[in-house]
Amino acid sequence: MLDLPRRTHIYQNHHFDSTRWDYFQPRDDDIVIATSYKAGTTWTQAIVAHLLFPDGNFPTPPAQMSPWLDMRIVPLEVVLNTLKVQQHRRFIKTHLPLDGMVYSEKIKYLYVARDARDVFMSLWNHYTKMKEEVFMLFNMLPGRVGDTLPPAPEDIHDFWRHWISRGSFAWETDGWPYWSHLANVQSWWNFRHLPNIRLFHYTDMLSDTEREVRRIAAFLEIDVPEQAWDGIIKAVSFAEMKRQGGLYAPEGGQLWKGGAETFMHKGTNNRWRDVLSDEELALYDAACKRALTPDCREWLENGGTI
Repeated sequence: MLDLPRRTHIYQNHHFDSTRWDYFQPRDDDIVIATSYKAGTTWTQAIVAHLLFPDGNFPTPPAQMSPWLDMRIVPLEVVLNTLKVQQHRRFIKTHLPLDGMVYSEKIKYLYVARDARDVFMSLWNHYTKMKEEVFMLFNMLPGRVGDTLPPAPEDIHDFWRHWISRGSFAWETDGWPYWSHLANVQSWWNFRHLPNIRLFHYTDMLSDTEREVRRIAAFLEIDVPEQAWDGIIKAVSFAEMKRQGGLYAPEGGQLWKGGAETFMHKGTNNRWRDVLSDEELALYDAACKRALTPDCREWLENGGTI
């Protein structure tokens, strides 16, 4: 008998509340798209949307079709009702570690990971471009547990030192003021052997998008007409998604200064090489040694089919 995931932690902060999953009623063909953050979530939601609707004729924009269930700012009953009335195959977003999830053997879990240093660079843009009213929404909404989300520091190096060396939860050692990217990846890596959990890597998706999208379709058992593939791959390219950013970005991009154009920022890797010093990379090395097994770290940094 396979060892199955169990929820061992409750994750509640300014952004999310893992207990919201207690009220979710799964269907046998549900899909959960999981990442820590800034690791290809929106891209993967778009991919799954186009696989399910290869003609691109969505009933609603992908960000609405695929709600972030654990996020606090949309009332839980609204999210659950949205999912309840959907007649198509459902795909739900989460940023929870697997040890915070209510696991179901019925669901297919599609997890996407990205090198922590690339995640950080994307998070810096995300954090520094958030509108002031969004901070107020996260911090003032009743029911928040723990500290407020502070304004982004002015200096990227100051943010790096905190993010890579300080945890937001007692059992985490990086990720402040959000949550740990490293522990999140490790929690899913530990159960990569399960047939309904499949790990994908952002670098692989960038280097050969069609190969990885076909792997996603195979894992989800979606039969795509061969003549639809060229259109799907074009539609999920970064250039095309950025052109139609309002269709894909959460809340149409309204949470960020500059809108969807800001949210769909670069989509590239290795920008950290021109930013982080050797001393700062030593902090990264120490964080990885605390949070990751060697095999998980090797995959997180380099990718490769699991």
